[in-house]
Amino acid sequence: MTRTLYTLCGADRSRPFSPHTWKTVLSLAHKGMDHQTMPVGFTQIPVIENAATKIVPLLRDGEQLVSDSFEIALYLEKTYPDRPSLFGGEGGKGMARFIESWSLMTLHTSLVRIILMDIHDRLEPVDQAYFRTSRQARFGMSLEAVAETGIEELKTFAAKLEPLRMMLKKQPFIGGETPLFADYIVFGPLQWARIVSTKRILEPGDPVIDWFERCLDLHNGAGRCVTAA
Repeated sequence: MTRTLYTLCGADRSRPFSPHTWKTVLSLAHKGMDHQTMPVGFTQIPVIENAATKIVPLLRDGEQLVSDSFEIALYLEKTYPDRPSLFGGEGGKGMARFIESWSLMTLHTSLVRIILMDIHDRLEPVDQAYFRTSRQARFGMSLEAVAETGIEELKTFAAKLEPLRMMLKKQPFIGGETPLFADYIVFGPLQWARIVSTKRILEPGDPVIDWFERCLDLHNGAGRCVTAA
């Protein structure tokens, strides 16, 4: 069966950076499922698979097309129940929903301000124009003005991870002794920052860094296939 994952990247097609894509990369690796990667830029997304999606990741699994990282995880869990579970049961799905909401509202909204110009600078010119127009409309200010707010965001970002730090005193992963999709949800935005930006998001010695390094090592180092910026 041909399995293709459409991923978001910049001018360097070998460096997919979308946090949502990385959730799916690790989900597929967790399930032990091979796939080929099809990198696309922002402006290519509307035309892939005959305009099947407005977002990536998009997974083609044989004849099935599934978009959205959480929906892909649910699809993999239902379609391949004989493979290692991404949720560990219905309770794990509910936990992952909460963690995704926390990650989107807390981590993503902070990190995007911190690394916004880093993302822009790694795009092809046609995607830079789209990115500038769409993000300035979203934020109601220039990219440069948003980046200025990122300076203060960087100072307070580490504190937003205190719930994870407290949990890591008791167990190595959010999933317990082994990772679940919930771990990949939080891994995604930190991998996003690692790939596009040279900014130091967390200080050395932070337990979150130790957890992140463990996640990078998972599944034969799937997260390390793209080097840090």
